[in-house]
Amino acid sequence: MCGIVAAVANRNIVPVLLEGLRKLEYRGYDSAGLAVLNGGLHRLRAVGRVAELAAQADAGATEGATGIAHTRWATHGVPSERNAHPHVSGGLAVVHNGIIENHETLREQLKADGYVFTSDTDTEVVAHLVEKKLRSVPDLFAAVRAALAELHGAYALAVMREDDPSCVIVAREGSPLLLGLADDGHYAASDASALLQVTRRMVYLENGDCAELRRDGVRIARIDGTSVERAVIESQLSADAVELGTYDHYMQKEIFEQPDALANTLEMVGAAKSLQPGLFGADAEGLLKGVRQVLILACGTSWHAGLVARYWLEAIAGIPCAVEIASEYRYRESVPDPETLVVTISQSGETADTLAALQHAKALGMRRTLAVCNVPESSLVRETALRFITRAGPEIGVASTKAFTTQLAALYLLTLVMAKLRGRLDAAAEARELQALRHVPAAVQAVLALEPAIKTWAQLFGAKQHTLFLGRGRHYPIALEGALKLKEISYIHAEAYPAGELKHGPLALVDKEMPVIAVAPNDALLEKLKSNLQEVRARGGELFVFADADSEIADSEGVHVLRLPEHYGALSALLHVVPLQLLSYHVALVKGTDVDKPRNLAKSVTVE
Repeated sequence: MCGIVAAVANRNIVPVLLEGLRKLEYRGYDSAGLAVLNGGLHRLRAVGRVAELAAQADAGATEGATGIAHTRWATHGVPSERNAHPHVSGGLAVVHNGIIENHETLREQLKADGYVFTSDTDTEVVAHLVEKKLRSVPDLFAAVRAALAELHGAYALAVMREDDPSCVIVAREGSPLLLGLADDGHYAASDASALLQVTRRMVYLENGDCAELRRDGVRIARIDGTSVERAVIESQLSADAVELGTYDHYMQKEIFEQPDALANTLEMVGAAKSLQPGLFGADAEGLLKGVRQVLILACGTSWHAGLVARYWLEAIAGIPCAVEIASEYRYRESVPDPETLVVTISQSGETADTLAALQHAKALGMRRTLAVCNVPESSLVRETALRFITRAGPEIGVASTKAFTTQLAALYLLTLVMAKLRGRLDAAAEARELQALRHVPAAVQAVLALEPAIKTWAQLFGAKQHTLFLGRGRHYPIALEGALKLKEISYIHAEAYPAGELKHGPLALVDKEMPVIAVAPNDALLEKLKSNLQEVRARGGELFVFADADSEIADSEGVHVLRLPEHYGALSALLHVVPLQLLSYHVALVKGTDVDKPRNLAKSVTVE
């Protein structure tokens, strides 16, 4: 969950490294560092944000044409300068994303060989191990490959040494890493956004790849030294898409980008007269027709999207659906069925737990696989038989917003395609559903107009420490998502429950200091929900209700009601999450927290 930038060029690359780290700061921001080769190895490290590192570089007029840089999210060792990357051994420097699982064994072996450790990280093991290999192999490329053969775990690495100042070696196994090809040199980074400043020509490394970057060329090999070729891809990512523009925070920008993100995601059905399995890949019809059940694997916000999809798939498509937290799935005994459609959901497509869960499901014989993902070049997309790219655009804020709503849109499309293949969607119903999907971007735009009222509500949460979210049916996962957003960025302890479970325990927490947020669409469970809300009022709880225009829930003492412009049937869940995102954002502003970079969290969870 760290960010890497590396460069070998015909110019001073320090500004490139720093700008790349700024673009990658969403991947980790407890410390940052860089090293350049310029008549020797020069290393800078700082605790905190990339701005601290940039100030050091400016103060020292740091320059160099070859360098590596890193922004860290701590896994081994507390955030501190001594634990910040790059780590060095002799005249060699290393940056690393991932976890070296056998680092303790290697550390003891290296200590016995006389190596002295100055940090608590697993990464320093890599630096010393490569330096040791250099004593018996001819060059850095060979030494890195020899060291990789002894590492267990996930990693993306960049390595350089004083004795070869025009070379950087990079490698990946489980953690994302790509190369940038430019006229003035060659680059590497964890994310394409870091390299748009210098090139659009990208090469996505595969697991087990190791690459030698020099000013005049790139060589890619497997760990055993076998040369391989990887395709050069012209990135379609817009540089403007990763700029903040007129917004105060990326989260705010991304909330308001949702109408466009949804329009882009649903573009393929914009003028369609029917829903086709080919939306999910050329082989989709054959793979989907024989499916007996669906298994959804995801983490965090993506898991919540899967929970909503379960309601849709069972009610509309009539197919059994299980939703598993990916980090738990592969550690329990399960009953595999080869006729299961395994759906994996991830914004980045590099979520380590989801990738591992997918690999486990495939090892159990479940080969009908589908990725719902926002990054077309990601590992998850490459490892599944079918895929749907959500086209949300870059999402920089740690708290996911537009990725979630576009995931819901993709999963609803999957539901309708499955329903059609199973004979549960006739032509008239299909036409109605297509019309409803076309209206989704405008419907979300109308919900965003509620922001002024939500700002007013947010002021009432300034002194609160705990909040309870309630929902029923397919809106219970939306309550879960609302609670997650609030706790992520405002640090208010928030929990979500199915409203019918109130009297089975959580009602004991309700008092005048515990605000209760309810998702209350006008659906078949509304009257049941109203009874649950009365239970809250009877205990002195203050209610904040997100209702539909026709929900017939009135404002009164201790009951605040905000009405969405319209009821949206099965797609109501997609609309009701938007005001919860806005509420979390504005409560965080009231609390004065760092909205885009909440403490202890990082955007792309590429470690287990």
